[in-house]
Amino acid sequence: MEIELVVLILLAAALHAGWNALIKISGDRVAVMAFVTLTGSILSMFALPFVEAPDPASWPLLVLTILIHTGYHFFLPIAYDHGDLGQVYPIARGSAPILVTLGAIFFAGEYIGTVALIGVVCLSIGVMTLTFERHQGTRINPKAIIFALLTGLCIAAYTIADGLGVRLAGSIMGFAVWLTIGDGLLTFAIALVWKKREIWRVAKNNLKTGLAGGTMQIGAYWIIIYALAIAPMGMVSALRETSVLFAALISTFLLKEGFGVWRFISASLVTFGLILSRSQK
Repeated sequence: MEIELVVLILLAAALHAGWNALIKISGDRVAVMAFVTLTGSILSMFALPFVEAPDPASWPLLVLTILIHTGYHFFLPIAYDHGDLGQVYPIARGSAPILVTLGAIFFAGEYIGTVALIGVVCLSIGVMTLTFERHQGTRINPKAIIFALLTGLCIAAYTIADGLGVRLAGSIMGFAVWLTIGDGLLTFAIALVWKKREIWRVAKNNLKTGLAGGTMQIGAYWIIIYALAIAPMGMVSALRETSVLFAALISTFLLKEGFGVWRFISASLVTFGLILSRSQK
């Protein structure tokens, strides 16, 4: 994988960590997620005149990935309601790269080299080692594990659907823009029925946060859609999940939560995995 693409994916990972951190703002997390994704959809609409519509051959996969993304938008905040961010997020993100690598083999006949595969595994393990950190002496709730794993399955499923769909779309940015419009509107429509008052409260009190979150969200997704169009899905997924490490760094240096032994181990494994994942062997 070219170094320029690696840097772009790492940028997407940082953006992803940023908008996920904003989901932690005060208020109902499902409502915050709905408001952020709606903002992303509105911003995406401004790009519509400048992109080509995706080819009809990609529409079934586009609809499928919109549905899966919507499921992800609900599973993730619900998981946060039952567990600590520092444990739920690594489980959700860390389980996805291996599932994507396996799915890419079965659905796209896409194989990566042995060294790169070891890199993917190292990245996944490195991400999930963050769950071993102790957070105020509390144990993770079984419900949090279940919803985190469901989130991971959604991540893996939409990554494969995105990768297959964008390669049929004819327009990379067209597919990306239609996707962020569709999943944001669907997420908001469902949440509006469920959390109408909470969404209004979030929108009233956190307009700037929603704008920042929506901007980072679509930026992260558009970069990843571009990467999935030209690079192996398993490698893209693995590199993207370094967002968990960025989140750990944010909590360490901005929130002053410390850099324990498990974060050191995680950082080492992720760094090692990054080096190996660039291999073509």
